[in-house]
Amino acid sequence: MIKYVAALAACAVLATPAVARIEAFPKAFHTQMVETNGTSLYVRVGGQGPAVVLLHGFGDTGDMWAPLAAVLVKDHTVIVPDLRGMGLSAHPNSGYTKKNQALDIAGVMDVLKVKSADLVTHDIGNMVGYALAVQFPQRIARWAAIDAPLPGIGDWDNIVRSPLLWHFNFHGPDEERLVKGRERIYLDRFYDELSADPRKIDTETRDHYAALYAKPHAMHDAFEQFAAFNQDAIDNKALLAQAGKLTMPVLAIGAEKSFGTGMADVLRFVASNVSVGIVPGSGHWIMEENPQATIKIVTEFLIRSTT
Repeated sequence: MIKYVAALAACAVLATPAVARIEAFPKAFHTQMVETNGTSLYVRVGGQGPAVVLLHGFGDTGDMWAPLAAVLVKDHTVIVPDLRGMGLSAHPNSGYTKKNQALDIAGVMDVLKVKSADLVTHDIGNMVGYALAVQFPQRIARWAAIDAPLPGIGDWDNIVRSPLLWHFNFHGPDEERLVKGRERIYLDRFYDELSADPRKIDTETRDHYAALYAKPHAMHDAFEQFAAFNQDAIDNKALLAQAGKLTMPVLAIGAEKSFGTGMADVLRFVASNVSVGIVPGSGHWIMEENPQATIKIVTEFLIRSTT
């Protein structure tokens, strides 16, 4: 975990061209609002075949997955929700523990009549993904988790003490007033400090997500994701003690300039069948910084785990 924190702090700004841009989902996708667990999630659905669920984190929405979805939709049913209170999903006043949000996703699967699925997650999506896999192990065939820790698991207590992660405790009415109208500035901090090369996250991408996080209640609800971390830590420890380690294949993907192999160190606390993938030359924003490598790692894992 120390390696993770140090790597993020030391990421250099390299003179390479921007690669990120907001891509549209293919025409094979449709969108719908899905009623689930007392809220409504905005969900993109496309394709036929084995199901795969893609979960985003903070600073993004489900839009981040468009390049990966375009590949998977050729032979999968691809399900891409915006998490509770994020993107174009509804903004309920409560329910932001990851244990509860796992029920949101299970409900989406129910509505879409998906009994089981592969799972690909990033950032806070990892936290929802773990809560989903541990509560419904029979419904998750395999899980690829990308570049973020799990509250209460492994070296979590030291991770949260890092000055780099001050935003974990940045929430409340005054904090919201500070950020209101300055959402782009606030998000720039994450894109700049947690990337290997900030210029790979272009203006179009930054403006796109800033507009979504500037919607009414959006930043408040994003802050609620972090405010729930203390309860998430309690929940995760209890779920692990009750259910034991996950037995499905798990791929721990770390960005080379971010979590690296530390991702596998975390997941081995909660899973017994863990393999490792590294996104080369990338900081935390893997789909913006090195989408092609990320797509290759994820798709090869999904294929390998079915043979």
